[in-house]
Amino acid sequence: MPTRSPWTCVLWDVDGTVVDASDGILRRLTIALEHFGKPRPTRAELVHWIGPPMYESFQANVGMTPAEASEAVSFYRTLGKADGYTTGAKLFPGIADLIAEVSANGIAQATASSKPEIQVQALMDHFGLEPYITSIVGATLDERTLSAKSDIVAEALRRLAAAGVDTSRPVLVGDRHHDVEGGAEHGVPVIFVRWGFSWPHEADGAQAAVDTVEELRALLLVGDADA
Repeated sequence: MPTRSPWTCVLWDVDGTVVDASDGILRRLTIALEHFGKPRPTRAELVHWIGPPMYESFQANVGMTPAEASEAVSFYRTLGKADGYTTGAKLFPGIADLIAEVSANGIAQATASSKPEIQVQALMDHFGLEPYITSIVGATLDERTLSAKSDIVAEALRRLAAAGVDTSRPVLVGDRHHDVEGGAEHGVPVIFVRWGFSWPHEADGAQAAVDTVEELRALLLVGDADA
């Protein structure tokens, strides 16, 4: 069935939305926190770590100073580089097919991730998603120069516009309150996915919340017969 979309472009958060990198994050986080004399995290506590910039999380979650957090981020990223950035990462079931289908219907897409851009690029390459993504946007390596979700969203829209994409009706797909808040700063509606690492209240303020990829598809692509 022919499809259309209410959106001119789609921005994707990565961790918890497209990619489940929790196994690798938990392993590297455990090593990093033990290295700095902090308690090792449990899997349940990953909800506090996946999504926000690590620079912020080291301060908020274990009480590091900004200087200590910078050192911890550097150490954590060294571990990630040694892993190759993709070790243990998995795509959420069905998400790759949806991204390919959105692209096939002529809708431009970009990532809008608080993860360092070099890692986002590696993940998109690893999972074969790069051909469907017009612009791969993530944080700077220090996670300070460019890391706030609102700034990431703005940069994604800027790069799409520079590529000639119609950005008049964008939508952001994400799984944390940072996505909802970052989108709101630029008037970008958010579709909240519940399969990531989040608390139920974090969907507050989103235009919609979905539990499955099929529900998400129904909001991104609309059959002409349903128009």
